[in-house]
Amino acid sequence: MNITQDNKSIDTSANNVIPFIPEGDFYFSKGVQAFQKRKFDIALKWFKKATEADPKEPLYPCQMSIIYTEIGAYHAANQILTEVIEKQGDDYLDCYYLIANNYAHLGLLRDAKKYATIYLEKDPEGEFKEETEQLLSVLEISEDEIEDEDWLEEEDELLIYQETAFYHLERRDWDKALSILQEMMTLFPDHITAKHEYAYALFFSGEEREALELEERWLSEDPNSIFCLTNLMMFYHERAKQEELTKIQQSLVNIFPIHEQQKLRIAVAFAHVGAYQLAYNRFLTLSKKRLRGHINYYRYFADAAYHVDDKRKAENIWEEGAILHSVLNTEQPPWEKLKK
Repeated sequence: MNITQDNKSIDTSANNVIPFIPEGDFYFSKGVQAFQKRKFDIALKWFKKATEADPKEPLYPCQMSIIYTEIGAYHAANQILTEVIEKQGDDYLDCYYLIANNYAHLGLLRDAKKYATIYLEKDPEGEFKEETEQLLSVLEISEDEIEDEDWLEEEDELLIYQETAFYHLERRDWDKALSILQEMMTLFPDHITAKHEYAYALFFSGEEREALELEERWLSEDPNSIFCLTNLMMFYHERAKQEELTKIQQSLVNIFPIHEQQKLRIAVAFAHVGAYQLAYNRFLTLSKKRLRGHINYYRYFADAAYHVDDKRKAENIWEEGAILHSVLNTEQPPWEKLKK
C-alpha cells in the first residue's frame, strides 16, 4: 500500500521496512515492568534476554540476582553476584551488599557481616550505605543474643553444607553431592536429613544395593520416617519390587505432613513411581512461593500434570521452571520423553 503526502510516496512494502532489533536496554525495561508487577518468572525471562544481548553489562545479571533473592533462591543469587565481581572487579561494588543480604537471609551471619564490612570499606558513601549499616547493626544484635560463639560457627557451617548439597542434588550431580554429604555426616552425625540424602544420591549414582540396605535398616529403626518411606518407594520402583512398593505407597497415601519440604518429598515420590494422580493432587496443595528454589518442584509437577492430562498446566509449570532454573533447559520435558 502507498500513502501519498506532499507529492511524496511512502512505500511500506516489506523490502523497505527497517527491522526493529531490540537490544539489552529494551529487554531490561520489559523486565523492570514485570518485576514491578511481581511477575518474577516473566521478569527473569526478560533479564536473561538482556544479558544475552549485552553480556558485558553487569546491571542485568545483578537484577536477575535480586529476583532470585525475592523467591528465596539465595544460593543462586550469590552465584550470579560472585561471577559479576569476578568479571567486573571493584567496578560494581553493590554486589557486596547484595551478597551480604543474601547470607543474612540464609542465617550465615559471619559471611553476611564479612561482605557487609567489605562493602563499606570499598564504598563508604555508596548507594547502600544506610542499608548496610542497618544490616550490620542487626547482625551484631543477633550475635550478642547467642552466647556460644562456637555454636554459631557450627550452625553457619551446617547451613553452608546444606545449601551446597541441595544445589548438587537438585541438579543430579551425584558425585559432588556424595562428597559433600559424606563430609556433612562426619561433621554433623546427628543431622538426620544428610544420611537420607546420601542414600538417595548413592542409589542414583549406581550403588543401588548399598543405598537400599541403608534405608531398610533405618526404616526398621524408625518405621514412621518420611525420609525412609519416600526413598524406599522410589528405590523399589527402580528395582521393580512391586509388592514392597505398593505397601509403602499405601502407607504414604494417608500421611499429610505439616512442613512444606516433607509435603514436596511425598509429591515427588508419587510422581517418580508413576502414581501421577496422587502426585498431582499433592502438588496442587503446595506453596509455590516457598518452593521456587526447588528444581524438583517444577520437574515432577510438570510430569504429574502432563500424565493426568492437564497438559497446559504441565507446559506452564515447565516453562516457568526453565526460566528460574536454566538446568531444565538441558532436560527433556515429559511430553518429549514419551515420544521416544
